[in-house]
Amino acid sequence: MTSTDLHHDDLTDDVSAPRLAAVVYNPMKVDVDELRDAVEAQQSAAGWPETLWFETSAEDPGQGPARKAIEAGATMIIVAGGDGTVRAVAEAVHGTECALALLPSGTGNLLARNLQLPLADTGLALQAAFAGQDKVIDVCLIDIERADRSVDRHAYLVMAGLGLDAKMLANTDDDLKAKAGWLAYVKAMIAVGKDDSDLRFRYRLNAKPEQAMRAHTIMVGNCGSLPASIELIPDAALDDGLFDVVVLKPEGFGGWLQILSKVLWENGVLSRTVLGRKLRTNDVDALNYATGTKLVLRLNRPEEIELDGDGFGTAVAFKTWVDAGSLTLRVPSDAA
Repeated sequence: MTSTDLHHDDLTDDVSAPRLAAVVYNPMKVDVDELRDAVEAQQSAAGWPETLWFETSAEDPGQGPARKAIEAGATMIIVAGGDGTVRAVAEAVHGTECALALLPSGTGNLLARNLQLPLADTGLALQAAFAGQDKVIDVCLIDIERADRSVDRHAYLVMAGLGLDAKMLANTDDDLKAKAGWLAYVKAMIAVGKDDSDLRFRYRLNAKPEQAMRAHTIMVGNCGSLPASIELIPDAALDDGLFDVVVLKPEGFGGWLQILSKVLWENGVLSRTVLGRKLRTNDVDALNYATGTKLVLRLNRPEEIELDGDGFGTAVAFKTWVDAGSLTLRVPSDAA
């Protein structure tokens, strides 16, 4: 499948196919009794059979329950949880015939934000699941090498990062996050902002020659919108067969001003209109963009890494690539 096959008109809905829904839910994020009532109402209205239910745990955040749901015959899995639950379930579902539907919970809801799906309306989210359409998107895969030379593979839907975002997540107080949401990230960002150490690494993007670089932060995005209406990568698309690489290289206060101007003004304001997009500038010294399908990167020392907003320990190297069109999502029927 080529990237030209994967655009927003790739929406289908075959009502004649066998249908069976399953809910994979994080019991710490949802009110299960209320959710069961809402699911039963929507499945009945859409003429679906009784929904299956699978609970995640600290030991298994979603991959195992998702596989059990597929083995039980589910053709659609509704994910009720935060970004970590969505990522874990998608890791098991991508590449199968089963579709994924999102019931956002938690503070981030990054994939739902990028798809402009309902964030606070359970009824609308479930209506999209049971009576919506299919949309095919890309999934990014990553092999993370650890200091002991072991390698583990994961999927991510939104973003992988080294540097500011990963260190920030590693310093986030989970108790404060549960009580105060994004205020916990602000506290962590202040702490990390005092760390001026750079990443030093060698990398190879696609088939280009290997290069060396020093940077503050590097992020690989399957899509580009963050909470608080921050458009980190305004041209990123979930269905273009590519990922976008963002490198932050600020030199002092002036470099951070360049980054803030680019992200908050050009990406966040100008990019919302056709005329505004024509006024955007090229890369600035402190912020560079690139696109690709495969990136291999090796660090000079172990660094914190994050996937879709969750810390994944430290890495000494990674290889990431795009699995184009490998995940089917349920979206509202008027998405086209």
